[in-house]
Amino acid sequence: MRISKLGVAFFLFPIICISQTLTGRVIDKITQQPIETASVYFNNTTIGTTTNANGEFSIDYSDAVQSTLVISYLGFEKVLISDYRSQNNINVELVEADNTLDEVHIAYDDGLTRRQKLRLFRKEFLGTSKFGKSCKILNEDDLVLKYDKHNKALYASSKVPLQILNKALEYEITYDLMEFETNFGYANLSEMRFSVNSVTFYGTSFYNDLYTTKKKTLKHRDKAYKGSVQHFLRSLYNKNLRTEGYWIYHDKFRIEEWEYFLVEALENEDFKKVTLKENVSILFEKNDQSKIHLEVPEFYVDSYGNFTPVVGVYFSGVMGNQRIGDTLPLAFGLTGKE
Repeated sequence: MRISKLGVAFFLFPIICISQTLTGRVIDKITQQPIETASVYFNNTTIGTTTNANGEFSIDYSDAVQSTLVISYLGFEKVLISDYRSQNNINVELVEADNTLDEVHIAYDDGLTRRQKLRLFRKEFLGTSKFGKSCKILNEDDLVLKYDKHNKALYASSKVPLQILNKALEYEITYDLMEFETNFGYANLSEMRFSVNSVTFYGTSFYNDLYTTKKKTLKHRDKAYKGSVQHFLRSLYNKNLRTEGYWIYHDKFRIEEWEYFLVEALENEDFKKVTLKENVSILFEKNDQSKIHLEVPEFYVDSYGNFTPVVGVYFSGVMGNQRIGDTLPLAFGLTGKE
């Protein structure tokens, strides 16, 4: 069974409905000199900017933003800020990155050629759906790939963010890959035959929206959203699984979903606690079948479909096969919030 742990580690915060502007300055911690063109963006959104010659930036946000603020610059450690709502102006000191990424992995004889490892990586990172196949990584040369023959696992890392062009959904995604691991249950290297046990990847992402007015693109995005993990978790949060097209099954029988899912609002919080009586199957529009499997006693979800912890909440089936090529920005589909 293929089980996936996808996307990014999400951070949840109380909603503040008033639009605000966050300003700040980014400098080199050692030299104390300003850093120009550093990237400043809200994770998994289309909201971002860069610093000017003085290292200064200004970025607007509202209740549409429920994710962490990311500050990154090539050659420096990335900074994640979660408590920006309590600040109007921030000063960020970047530290040079430890450039000890194991370069020997590039030439290491692990039983697979780089081309073969790239093929496996594209499949498990971008996906095999229509949208995944439309994606192209523009800087594949920056990837470091290693196959572990003993553990039958593929690992990937990159010193710089991956630039991914999703032609079907018309996004250019900047994805800062923090971890990637695919574990295979079966691996025949000579015939290039593999069966996947699990896929894990994390990172921060920024979506550059290339969309203009194409109806085809809008249709593609809607198709990618319906039946996605994001759509399911929003429906779970709003307790409208049936009206959104989801049927829940246990032991091959359709069940009353709220006898298995307990969704509890928490006082003064914008997320809800979810517990699951037993693992269940999920059918979307009587066709696409998935399963949810928990290895944690509960998890938390907000109205945008963010959930935490990421590790311990697993999907298989259709949802488990979704990859970066099927993802959309945080606020997609929420009127006035994208």
